[in-house]
Amino acid sequence: MSINLRDALLKSLTTLPGIREFHLHALVSSPRKHLALFPFSKPKCRSYLQDILILVSEQSTPDSPRILVTAIEACVYNVPSTSCAILYISKVDSTGQCTSPSPTATLVRALLLYYADRNTRPVAADHLWIQLFARAQSQYLFPNSADFPGKRPLGDVQLCGWWKRVFTDVALELELRSKGSVAPLAIRLFYVLPGYSDIEAEHSLKPVNPARPVTHNYQWTYGHPYSQIEIPLPCPGNDNDADAPRNLGQFIPSFDDDPKSRFMDEIAYTAGPVGIKSPPRKRARAVSSTSHGEDHRAVSNDGDDDDEKRDTHIEKDDRPLGELGKVSVDEFWERMSFRQECVAGAVTGFFALGVACFRNDIDERSAISPLAPQPGQVSSKMNKRVITSLMTGVEFSTRERAIRATELIEGTIRGLCEGISVVPAPVIHAPRPRPPTNSSGPNPTTTEQDASLLGPPRTPPPRMANGKRMVPDVSPNPFPEPETSLETYQSFIYGSVCISNPIPQNKDASNENKATSTPPVTILTVRRKKKRQE
Repeated sequence: MSINLRDALLKSLTTLPGIREFHLHALVSSPRKHLALFPFSKPKCRSYLQDILILVSEQSTPDSPRILVTAIEACVYNVPSTSCAILYISKVDSTGQCTSPSPTATLVRALLLYYADRNTRPVAADHLWIQLFARAQSQYLFPNSADFPGKRPLGDVQLCGWWKRVFTDVALELELRSKGSVAPLAIRLFYVLPGYSDIEAEHSLKPVNPARPVTHNYQWTYGHPYSQIEIPLPCPGNDNDADAPRNLGQFIPSFDDDPKSRFMDEIAYTAGPVGIKSPPRKRARAVSSTSHGEDHRAVSNDGDDDDEKRDTHIEKDDRPLGELGKVSVDEFWERMSFRQECVAGAVTGFFALGVACFRNDIDERSAISPLAPQPGQVSSKMNKRVITSLMTGVEFSTRERAIRATELIEGTIRGLCEGISVVPAPVIHAPRPRPPTNSSGPNPTTTEQDASLLGPPRTPPPRMANGKRMVPDVSPNPFPEPETSLETYQSFIYGSVCISNPIPQNKDASNENKATSTPPVTILTVRRKKKRQE
């Protein structure tokens, strides 16, 4: 890999017009085991998860303060068994306090291209899927930024159209980069607007870019990507029976705060008219004491034969949970149109981009363990702490508060890299609901306060598997957590770039301004009608 993520993003910012300076922080966590990407697949699909957080602040002049303007939160899932990876864009937000044009679209395109291009992809995977759920909201990652008068968030249709243009730009750039390459490249684009037909969706979002036609290879497909066979899917099939039909749990990946995941949970734990079916109770372990040997054998001969057969059947039962084996993929997406997230009166969209690169040579990265941390990566705890501070400790309702919040967040990142315990300075917050205090006293203890800030609030309920709450894989990791230092901070995490590019003149905009300019006002005198002499 010739370039890291930070440098690729900084390079993309140099193309923006205007005179300003950008300061970028790119946090990528080290890989960790993750079994919840396909929680209902049998056998279990093992994947490895990495968290991505990108923060960009702007400085209009050398003497002006920095202000955070863009934030991107994403996840990368690596499935070595199928040589596939999934880049899931969780949240993208802006404060509305940047100089026009905003760097958000440029950063998002650069992030998608960095992972979609095999020459820069840091994950040992031949195939990549980029997925997201577009839902318009006033704010995502910057608390109270919707109260800033300069922020103008996109509406529901505008947001879906924005993501469609971004995905198309990425596909066209990948096509341009792949010219002359020996390895064939396949690119497919999919999108679904729940509740809309293909004609209605096309007319709602308008053409992607009329001035730049899309080639037939990258024509958008209205529908889900789980019926095509051109690009491999991430979840592997059944190794014991390759001809066995796949169930719904092997198609739909589960992400945090995603409506598909909540719908999958309902389908998995729905067992006909009786509702959720409880898992069967396991047989109690037999007593091995010598003094009770005869009694145990007597009881076992009387009634435990049926229990052993039932336990053996349970262990070998590979049937999908609930209705996962009965609901097809097409039916799943049809029923998604009636979900609460999709019928709340706003247009929502699911977008997917698949990239497959078929190579005959052996990639050197495939011999490296998927858990091996790469230079510049941070621990997942550090990434989580920064997000928690961003979403619960600061706000961006005014310019002054945004400046103070930027100082606190950027200082927190540098302090964590240097091993310095950062103590947040007092910040003036807008009124917010406080958690209930402990019954033993009027103020909670320090431990209780820290526990309440372990992670940002999430809307979905905790995931379940076989009637039990899912927990992370706690098997030992052969690699220790990466330790960040000031050298890591300066070489991989933080970077800045000064740009001084001319602002293009838009003839259409200038003509429109001329047409809408205020014309000179001509005051007409009113001639009074003479009264008739009687």
